[in-house]
Amino acid sequence: MQLGTDLLALAYLVSATLFILGLKGLTHPASARRGNYYAMAGMILAVVATLLNPAMKSYSFIIAGVVIGAVIGTVIALKIKMTAMPQLVALLHSFVGLTAVLVAVGTYYDRAVLGSPDPVLMTELFIGAFIGAITFTGSLVAFGKLQALISGKPLVFRGQHLVNLVVSLVAVACGIEFVMHDNLLALFIMLALALLLGVLLIVPIGGADMPVVVSMLNSYSGWAATATGFTLENNLLIITGALVGFSGAILSYIMSRAMNRSIVSIILGGFGSGGGSDQAVAVAADRRVKTASVEDAVFLMANASKVIIAPGYGMAVAQAQHALKELMDLLESKGVNIRFAIHPVAGRMPGHMNVLLAEADVPYDRVFEMDEINPEFSTADVVIVVGANDVTNPAAKSEKTSPIYGMPILDVYKARQVFFIKRSMSPGYSGVDNLLFYQDNCALIFGDAKKVCENMAAELRSV
Repeated sequence: MQLGTDLLALAYLVSATLFILGLKGLTHPASARRGNYYAMAGMILAVVATLLNPAMKSYSFIIAGVVIGAVIGTVIALKIKMTAMPQLVALLHSFVGLTAVLVAVGTYYDRAVLGSPDPVLMTELFIGAFIGAITFTGSLVAFGKLQALISGKPLVFRGQHLVNLVVSLVAVACGIEFVMHDNLLALFIMLALALLLGVLLIVPIGGADMPVVVSMLNSYSGWAATATGFTLENNLLIITGALVGFSGAILSYIMSRAMNRSIVSIILGGFGSGGGSDQAVAVAADRRVKTASVEDAVFLMANASKVIIAPGYGMAVAQAQHALKELMDLLESKGVNIRFAIHPVAGRMPGHMNVLLAEADVPYDRVFEMDEINPEFSTADVVIVVGANDVTNPAAKSEKTSPIYGMPILDVYKARQVFFIKRSMSPGYSGVDNLLFYQDNCALIFGDAKKVCENMAAELRSV
């Protein structure tokens, strides 16, 4: 059975509509599950419609690819931990980029047999290969940083921006040479330079910017898919690629604004590259850090009227979200008002904390974004910070020489008492010392976040 041209176009239109509904559903945790169902239905329809395309001549390689991909995808989905989701997303972005490169090269060889491809197709091949190559290596570097295979600290060198500019211009010149004169060597030189550019663009970006980097690479992968859609003359791939490209770009812009940073400066690097001013470090060294026990924290929480919990990547690493949910239930049973404060760039990818809390069945009406919750910290009796380092650092407001200066933070320092659950005194992912540790109203509870929260719950049950 094969679909006619009109039916195929209709199926692709319905699929694109389902993808748009899926994106809309993902804008809120309450509708995220429904959004995923819409997107899954759209993808199933798109795959089936493509297989029934009259242009299909053979199914052997497609079936083999689908089976192998399904097995690998299923194994990964069953074994992957939520803490590893950001690096998995980055790795999957690299696959999209590599696919765009392979499709561009393969299409060139396929069309070259029939004669020189037309300039429009050659331009599409150049753009698809260029964006795809940058996405491929850039995503691999992001994966390496998130997986701690390479240092999360930025690699900055003198003349870095000039080198990037020269590499970009030479790559574009080679692409133009390829389009104008059908020069295959120019294509491969361009690919090599684009692969290098992907590395050069990501290595100078600090760990604090990883959420923006992931969403930015998501945008790149969308544009690579769009270029591939033009190459393959597939309208659905063009539409879905554009959806991913625009949504990733918009999300990157929103998150960069949440950090009070120009998205251009983030792409070019230079943020998260220092350890704070010498003055801040000197002040921190001169002041003693308070520590507290689980019993101390539980006593104050049990007698509080409002407790705010600010989770960060430390919660994700320790998988402490379920222990926090139990802690929330116990405190609410004692009449304590509990709220969760979420910073837009907490964790390693957009929405990381929201997903983890939803996994633990924390009600949506207990979870508040930064702009909503910040006015309430001054009225909170206790704030529990669970590994949210950079996004709670007052240096962002007080230290003009700090790399994170100007970045909006959770105003946890305004609470009557702050308990910071942390494994060690090491700075956050950006490498900036957290001045919150040295405030009179802050005490550190050292230990694994999950174990500390479980001990808090056990102590609460005995109170």
